[in-house]
Amino acid sequence: MSSSKTVGVIGLGAMGLGIAKTLRSNGYTVHACDVRPGAAEAFAQDGGVACASPTEVAAHADVVVSVVVNAAQTEDVLFGDNGAAAAMKPGSTFVMCSTVDPNWPIALEARLAQSGILYVDGPISGGAAKAAAGQMTMMTSATPAAYAAAGDVLDAMAGKVYRLGDQAGAGSKVKIINQLLAGVHIAAAAEAMALGLREGVAADALYEVITHSAGNSWMFENRMAHVLAGDYTPLSAVDIFVKDLGLVLDTARASKFPLPLAATAHQMFMQASTAGFAREDDSAVIKIFPGITLPQAQGGKEQA
Repeated sequence: MSSSKTVGVIGLGAMGLGIAKTLRSNGYTVHACDVRPGAAEAFAQDGGVACASPTEVAAHADVVVSVVVNAAQTEDVLFGDNGAAAAMKPGSTFVMCSTVDPNWPIALEARLAQSGILYVDGPISGGAAKAAAGQMTMMTSATPAAYAAAGDVLDAMAGKVYRLGDQAGAGSKVKIINQLLAGVHIAAAAEAMALGLREGVAADALYEVITHSAGNSWMFENRMAHVLAGDYTPLSAVDIFVKDLGLVLDTARASKFPLPLAATAHQMFMQASTAGFAREDDSAVIKIFPGITLPQAQGGKEQA
């Protein structure tokens, strides 16, 4: 596919960089920025355009894709110093990929509409590898006008784009339900692997058997490989699930809906975070368990 449309990407982390590269490979001119020095310049070496701020990105882009961590960072991207909103043209579109409280994008959609800016509530899933391959999943909701303006960009950056409603909020609701399952599955996988290690089962053999048996899950197969490698370099950090499962519980609490498994998993990630593993890969939740005999499971790398 080829397009003359210019797209902006704000946030060149694990998934944001993959999105930017995918859009670039699909023929878009991509302006990008990141708070980390040198990140945008490195992307420019791959054919993108480095910008110094969200304002500069927005001044060039018809569609601005924000791939930051949470609502507070999105607020800063849009309305902080050198924010994007002031530079976005009426009729341009802001796509938010963060996992947030579903009520927040509803308010943001209305706020941007006052300036003539269209909005796509577009959380993402799939990890860095799928983002780089253009195969990630997007859980979107937006007005028909926003889909008309940005639909080609969404299709170019993701393998599956689910259109879940005609206003913001529905995409974020589905995403936090996904995060409920993801967080519980990681916590359960860690518990199972920790028990196996405590009981003296050969770790490699346990992994081989489970990944070919009914007890397997995508999260067990993916995250327990990190444990076996002793590599806790953060692809998705412990504190991401402290945040995301917190959002799940906040949403359910508003309607007094019980979530016993999500609550337990949240406590496990909280324990790992306060024990000093907050910025390690989320598989480091296994470190809360005593008696782990695999030498690598006691180590790990922490990103500065």
